[in-house]
Amino acid sequence: MEKLTRNLKNFEKALQSLEALQKEEYSVILRDATLQRFEYTVELFWKTLKTWLLIREGVDCASPKKCIREAVSNGFLSNPEAETALQMIDDRNLLSHSYLEEIANKIYKQHSRYAALMREVLNRLANETRAG
Repeated sequence: MEKLTRNLKNFEKALQSLEALQKEEYSVILRDATLQRFEYTVELFWKTLKTWLLIREGVDCASPKKCIREAVSNGFLSNPEAETALQMIDDRNLLSHSYLEEIANKIYKQHSRYAALMREVLNRLANETRAG
């Protein structure tokens, strides 16, 4: 449970740093900073979900997509949430493996939607954890 609490705190901090950039006026530097924060926030998103699934459901998932599918199977995520989360993982992978201006712009345009999903999931994870 201590690991889950630590993961939740780290995920919260990362998400706050991503959300803070949404208020800023667009520039290429802002886009690049946003995308870097997006990458590590997505990493914390799925790893926190992985820890929660292991502790709460006894499910050990080894990859982001597997964890998302398990969260749907366990009733934690809805199908529409899972579709968005899976696209988010794909976009994070695109950024990590090939940085192209066109891809960066496409993902930047989606980051607010992804941040909203991560905020919803973070709140739900925190509430479930407090409820014990």
